[in-house]
Amino acid sequence: MKRGRFKMEKVIPFLMFQDDNAEEAMNYYTSLIEDSQITSIVRYGSDESGKEGTVMQATFTLKGQEFMCIDSNVKHKFSFTPSFSIYITCNTEEELDNLYQELNEGGQVLMPLGDYGFSKKFGWLNDRFGVSWQLNLPN
Repeated sequence: MKRGRFKMEKVIPFLMFQDDNAEEAMNYYTSLIEDSQITSIVRYGSDESGKEGTVMQATFTLKGQEFMCIDSNVKHKFSFTPSFSIYITCNTEEELDNLYQELNEGGQVLMPLGDYGFSKKFGWLNDRFGVSWQLNLPN
């Protein structure tokens, strides 16, 4: 097999929600981050494999970065993991503090806000949906 670079149309982070809350999460994320929007939603119908009205497939953007998500109609023995996270570079300490506080409501702190030497201020958490976020204020 020949190794080389693959020419793809695009690469999109994909989030699979298992508690029928993909739309709630998209609405929440796009309400927090400026220049963000839900760009498409296709819902399960009454005669399809997922729960009627939940997200079969959706796309949204956060500050121009495209994401795709679904409400999984299959319950898996795994969920989100912090080994994949959404990394945000904030402009001010106030912005970082406020976003961290918002995302931490009902969530779990992985690294509390602090100076870890590689930035002025950094924090890592899982939000109430289980999605992992790293928030950074550069030096």
